Amino acid sequence: MEDGRTGPQVSPDKDGGVREGGTLSIPVLQTIKAAQAQHGLRHGDYQRYRRYCTARLRRLYKSLKFLHGRGKYVKKTIEPAMVADIRYLLIPLYCAERAWGYAMELKQLPGGPSSRQRFHLIRRLTKAARWGDVLAALCSEKADSRTALEAEAYASWMWGNVKLEREDDWEGALVKFLRARTVYEQLGKVGNMEHQVLCRQRVEELEPSVRYCNYKMGRSKGGDLLEMSRAMDGPALDLLQSKLEAVMAEDRARQAAQMEELTWHGRRIPLNNAKTRLCILRGQELDKELQVADSTPIPLERKLALYDKIFVEYQEAKRHVREDLNVAGGMAAAPREVRDEISTLDAALTTLLLHRTIERNQLLVSSAQAKLLKQQTQRGKEDKAAAGEKEKAVRPEDLVRLYDALIQNVADLAQVEVRDRRREDEEAEKQLAVKRLCFQAFRCFYLGQSYAAASKFAEAYLLYKRAEEYAAEAGRAGKEGMMSGGVDEAMMLEVQDVANQARAQRCLVHADGAMQNASTADGIGGLVERVGSLSIKENAPTAMTKEGQQQDQTAGVYLTDMLDRFESAVGSSAAAGRRDAPPRIAQIPPSFRSVPCEPLMLNTALSAIQFPSLDHRVKKKKKGWFW
Repeated sequence: MEDGRTGPQVSPDKDGGVREGGTLSIPVLQTIKAAQAQHGLRHGDYQRYRRYCTARLRRLYKSLKFLHGRGKYVKKTIEPAMVADIRYLLIPLYCAERAWGYAMELKQLPGGPSSRQRFHLIRRLTKAARWGDVLAALCSEKADSRTALEAEAYASWMWGNVKLEREDDWEGALVKFLRARTVYEQLGKVGNMEHQVLCRQRVEELEPSVRYCNYKMGRSKGGDLLEMSRAMDGPALDLLQSKLEAVMAEDRARQAAQMEELTWHGRRIPLNNAKTRLCILRGQELDKELQVADSTPIPLERKLALYDKIFVEYQEAKRHVREDLNVAGGMAAAPREVRDEISTLDAALTTLLLHRTIERNQLLVSSAQAKLLKQQTQRGKEDKAAAGEKEKAVRPEDLVRLYDALIQNVADLAQVEVRDRRREDEEAEKQLAVKRLCFQAFRCFYLGQSYAAASKFAEAYLLYKRAEEYAAEAGRAGKEGMMSGGVDEAMMLEVQDVANQARAQRCLVHADGAMQNASTADGIGGLVERVGSLSIKENAPTAMTKEGQQQDQTAGVYLTDMLDRFESAVGSSAAAGRRDAPPRIAQIPPSFRSVPCEPLMLNTALSAIQFPSLDHRVKKKKKGWFW
């Protein structure tokens, strides 16, 4: 039967209970984090967590016999003199958590809370903060110093949330958040490892709130909001997320109003449409976020999601550009200056899209290459762990398709970027030519792997050779580009590595093709017969048979080869009437024969075998009576 002690519990000596001297101890942060993780907040379900807090309070009231009347509700206050058990401290803690969970549930309503719901949300947050004050007051008198500090930090954090939601006292909210952060920073230096980790996590959760208050007070730049929004993780920051998004939208609109032109290849393109400016600005912010993601280890899916958002923004900007052209009367009716501006802006947006498309495809190529290399190294091994993952196998054909797309992207980019034959356009054309050669070398290499896997060794040999040629050409063109600083050095190193691999693979498929020709022409028997037809005579006359075998014309059937048949060994039927026909008794010198190699036996188990003792079978020396 479940009593009042169910739920996240603490041990009496280590994490909670009665200390020496009669003081109580309870890990406040550890208790609420465990409850939140087990009862809904791991998935953002605040309603489930609020119901758990209600049920937990009911069990605490019943176990402590701290009830509020049978019929009419009778309010009871927890006095410090009553607190003789940690369960009395859990009551205000779970009351605060229940009120806070209700406020977060209202915050997550679809479309946001209405005006009346927002007032109710603020009232619930205020109630949670007051319960936090009750907890802090009880802990300051009846609990140890660590518990009192944790309760004080918890109450400060609650009051900071209240002031943050009211939006009328930013300085007061900042003071509360800073006080809570200071306490958690100091508590993160003492206690067990789990407690230190939780305190450091709480400090990281408080940092965006502190920076947001500084921003509203004018102490930081609006550009920090994007970095603050990336740090949004955990239930403690859900209250701040919607406010950050609203402020970011306002800040983005203000920056878009100040953004008058776009610089592209030395050209200054005016941006007259506010919607186009806003889309380009959002795309640039996502580009910055993507640069941060490249420098940190994040999952591939998240990076691809960022690329998809960038594509949406730039496509939306292109749509607004086409609308501007339609408003101007179309490409034929619009003035020449307007046509040039709109076409240049459209080309710039297309260039940005193609550059991001190439980067995304290169990211997919890197992932596919890593998977293919892992498959090739594990080939022939029974890797149960890999088999259990049931990961989709990557084939060389998949990489060939990706490089086909990259080559097409580079070709499209070359058509768009090279417009007026300026110096910037010529440099861009050279860089794209080097990229195209690199991608072609990669494509031929993986296409050769595909043909080699299908036992088409002749085609694979030619493809590997072509990959070497493309890699050498890219290396020559890349040296000039690296001198001007426009070619990626990492790509050139990869191309050189692919050239070395192609050279090695070309030798392998050459050998495989020779073996295939030898085995498929007339079988192993034909190979043995050709070995037997070898002669040590210089310039021995040979002839080709219908089966394509080389045979010595003097070689025939000898007596030693037909001992089981009654045939003459004096001469053949064609030379039977000739007296000078040489007898065919045995071939001198003897013909060559293929002899198998003697196997090499390595008896490694002999030294590890323990043989039975034979002492009982050894003949013992007999002894006499006197010796």
